[in-house]
Amino acid sequence: MQPIVTDQFDLTAPDGHRFCVFRALPEGPLLGTVMIAQEIFGVTGHIRAVAEQYARAGYEALAPQLFDRHTANLLVPYTDIPAGLAVARSIDIALTLTDLEACRLAAARPDKVGLVGFCWGGRTAYIAACRLALKAAVSYYGVGLPACLAERPTCPIQFHFGLEDQATPKSDVDAIQAAVPSAECYLYPAGHAFNNADRPSFEPGSATLAFSRALDFFQRHLP
Repeated sequence: MQPIVTDQFDLTAPDGHRFCVFRALPEGPLLGTVMIAQEIFGVTGHIRAVAEQYARAGYEALAPQLFDRHTANLLVPYTDIPAGLAVARSIDIALTLTDLEACRLAAARPDKVGLVGFCWGGRTAYIAACRLALKAAVSYYGVGLPACLAERPTCPIQFHFGLEDQATPKSDVDAIQAAVPSAECYLYPAGHAFNNADRPSFEPGSATLAFSRALDFFQRHLP
């Protein structure tokens, strides 16, 4: 794992919206760029930790504040899920994709970008894989994915789900696997948000295994 540096910078989307991006960079050569699509709580310490994790593995990691469309620098408490859902639902997915595309174009190599998303960001990652020029996408416990399956990814995609996750029942996973049979799909003995060390549902064994699989996936598809 490499030493890293972190900073923040502002981007302007084509419609004039300005938003902040958290960036983590390895001090050595870049293998490519991984964007991180947040949960419904904003660019939290957990999302920054994910960015740093990918930077230590050799990637430029960019975590755009996708809730800046609603309120700049917004962080929603983990205890207030209804508030986070309300913010997420208030933002048109087309605008979220506009921000992700602006972020992609700001990458060190815009032609060598992957995306990983969690929960709301996991759903966003799937839609982005269908509509943006990504090389690969990874979706962790994306909620509501069956409603998105009329579209198909144009890049390789990998899924991670918890077998005990009530928000993404096995019927959802079955629908996804049937619709996108080429996707890599992994199930873990865990609940929702098993990757988030700041929440009670954190399951370290599953999180470690999922990250190793996601990292291998990006290594294969961000040449």
